Amino acid sequence: MVIKKICCLGAGYVGGPTCSVIALKCPEIQVTVVDLSKERIAQWNSDKLPIYEPGLDDVVKACRGKNLFFSNDVNTAILEADLIFISVNTPTKTFGNGKGRAADLKYVEGAARMIAEIAQSHKIVVEKSTVPVRAAESILKILSANQKPGVSYQILSNPEFLAEGTAINDLINADRVLIGGEESPEGQAAIEELCTIYEHWIPRKNILTTNTWSSELSKLDILNLVYICECLNLPEVAAYWQQVIDMNEYQKSRFTAKVIQSLFNTVSGKTVTILGFAFKKNTGDTRETPAIHVAKTLLDEGATLKIYDPKVEEEQIYHDLTHPSVCESPEKVKKAISVYQDAYSACKNSYAVVLCTEWDEFVTLDYHKIYHEMMKPAYIFDGRKILDHQALINIGFHVQTIGKCLQRPVLTRFCGSSSCMH
Repeated sequence: MVIKKICCLGAGYVGGPTCSVIALKCPEIQVTVVDLSKERIAQWNSDKLPIYEPGLDDVVKACRGKNLFFSNDVNTAILEADLIFISVNTPTKTFGNGKGRAADLKYVEGAARMIAEIAQSHKIVVEKSTVPVRAAESILKILSANQKPGVSYQILSNPEFLAEGTAINDLINADRVLIGGEESPEGQAAIEELCTIYEHWIPRKNILTTNTWSSELSKLDILNLVYICECLNLPEVAAYWQQVIDMNEYQKSRFTAKVIQSLFNTVSGKTVTILGFAFKKNTGDTRETPAIHVAKTLLDEGATLKIYDPKVEEEQIYHDLTHPSVCESPEKVKKAISVYQDAYSACKNSYAVVLCTEWDEFVTLDYHKIYHEMMKPAYIFDGRKILDHQALINIGFHVQTIGKCLQRPVLTRFCGSSSCMH
């Protein structure tokens, strides 16, 4: 079987960049990325892509309309595809058994059922989403239970090792690709087909093949690890890894408490600027971003927020901060936050600046200008340790950061006598 057409279910942070690079490196293969969201597909077909990733624009523009297509026509894409990537979202469960730790596989199951309903010929199905061990087995059960005459499936695991902000470089210059499949002749043949695609630009020595379970184990999130240990009745091991999670959460709370304490233990009625909303630089992704926790705590304490991020859309910021898991009164939150298009406007008349994302542009801002337009005393809380703290102190800022105690600006006090100036 020669792969001529590829379909990707899910046009998100994994599916979009991955299939764009495959289309770039395999011009003889037609690659179609499908999604149920009409708005998202419209963005992929526009000049303004739905996600920001350095280099992605150039790759998409080079292939789109030639051998790379973005569509809502899921049926046709599945029918025609020889190989199908499942790249749907697998969020952490927010309710029920495994809440806060286990992956919610409802979208993976939905994708599998969609394939089973539509497919009319042999398909290689590749799980690309971050999934727990035995997810491939679950997909195969669904496909087998709904299998039509003359239709067969091979399930492969091909976990992504992308870092957002460097995803295109990670894909083009991958130091490894991992593919897992069944140890049967049919499974090995399917693995070879996927290897052939990656071999267009990745040396064969960097393509590792194994069984499905081993491949899935390579992408185990620490939250899933805690959940698995609990399920296997290993409470001590689960508690050990849970402490890592708890400490990370504590650091967020500790940082925000430091902001409130420094502002005379109250931020009620005060304006605070948040610089950066993405979870890291060079991406517009806000999932699991510390900025949400910081913003929520400050809003709960009565602060007014001014927010600026160079790549996160205003609608996304409002969506994240008015989500039911974050606030109880969306209208109240909307009145308390403003999103700005530049850092200087966002900092004007603020009591404090809280830096939440390590964008390069924040290092080169004119902090003299920012200081003169802020309320005094002016505070900067560097949550990413990227600024020149001594230079900021010399300007007059009160500076706080993480994991480091800084000297405060020297204040000149007058006690009433010319001989008592300090």
